[in-house]
Amino acid sequence: MDNKFMRGALLGAVAVIMLLGSFSGGFLVGHFVPIGNRENTSIPFGTTDEPPVISTVSPEQQDTTPAELNTLFQPFWEAWNIVHDDFVDQPVDDVLLMQGAIRGMMDALGDDHSSYMDPQTYKDANDGLSGEYEGIGAWVDTTADYLTIISPIPGSPADRAGMKPGDRIIEIDGEDMTGIDAELVRQRVLGPAGSTVILTVAREGESEALDFTIIREKIVIKSAIGEMLENDIGYVQITTFGDKTTPELRATLEELMAQNPKGLVIDLRNNGGGYLQTSVEVASEFIGEGVILYEQYGDGERTTYRALTDGRATEIPLVVLINRGTASASEIVAGAIQDYGRGKLVGVTSFGKGSVQNWVPLSNNQGAVRVTIAKWLTPNERTISGEGLQPDVEVEFTEEDFEADLDPQLDKGIEILLEELNNSASQ
Repeated sequence: MDNKFMRGALLGAVAVIMLLGSFSGGFLVGHFVPIGNRENTSIPFGTTDEPPVISTVSPEQQDTTPAELNTLFQPFWEAWNIVHDDFVDQPVDDVLLMQGAIRGMMDALGDDHSSYMDPQTYKDANDGLSGEYEGIGAWVDTTADYLTIISPIPGSPADRAGMKPGDRIIEIDGEDMTGIDAELVRQRVLGPAGSTVILTVAREGESEALDFTIIREKIVIKSAIGEMLENDIGYVQITTFGDKTTPELRATLEELMAQNPKGLVIDLRNNGGGYLQTSVEVASEFIGEGVILYEQYGDGERTTYRALTDGRATEIPLVVLINRGTASASEIVAGAIQDYGRGKLVGVTSFGKGSVQNWVPLSNNQGAVRVTIAKWLTPNERTISGEGLQPDVEVEFTEEDFEADLDPQLDKGIEILLEELNNSASQ
């Protein structure tokens, strides 16, 4: 494992995303709900009930418009007509107007995690959870004035081309990126495998801009990796909860457990979440039985998610690393481990996203809406929304630590495990 790369990713926190089109609109945990067909709804393993039905446009709604809806939507159609009749730059784009109306409706809910995903954003979100994408391969910061490289992914086209942390992308294919939102710049860097992009970057210490001609590739990112550390301690890093996380984690654990580790460090730092189903599967690798989480709906109903069987590491001592970028599905796993006393949480307070969203695709490939359907509770019925999980042992990770190639949170986690093992051996 490239420790410098890992630490660079850790410092990125919430603002850092991978150059793969991952959903940058917030952390997520939820179900994917195909429109108009409950039978095909993705139901998480271990549930005692199904998620609520997501309704679509009914035939009655298509054929008739009730009088009350006519009255309700009259101002909308008046505004629509005013734009088409009076706006100076004609013709207007009806699709963009429609998307804007949906976006405004979702924003009006006042919920940070309910939103409209336009077709490109929706595709990006799914690509991010699939673990595969086409691009140059780099961790980036989209909060600065220019899209900034946090770290090239080892072995990626960006890495081979010689891009370095801190490089600011100021031109793409000769076009100036000054004043353009960094998220839009990120999307410009993405592209099909085999295509070429020329990135002009400003690098600290260089008097002139540097040009990099990069051929994009299909990038495959493992969401669960591991290695053996000193003193027979195993290390497992889980970076997301996507389509391939469970099989990758199981393969990683099987490889590590075959080496007879005495304890495991589970690294959930900067893991922004993913599928609720995957969080249950991941937690079940470390918790043998019992409730993993509760899903609490607005009408008071509750769905219970229980641990699956045959976990690979349900007895071994654990320590879990968390930080402010640990959110949503990763908080489900960390919260369950903490509630059952399976392991101590080390680091700083997690993000605090305690809600569940459904992703509902819209007709005619017009993206999807992401709507909050429930809050989730830990096995001890704690809600963490806006509060996060408090670590059992608080340890900061500073920029000075990064520059010195140190990881005090990991070091503390190992120290705690060794102390527990020594205490057990002496009893």
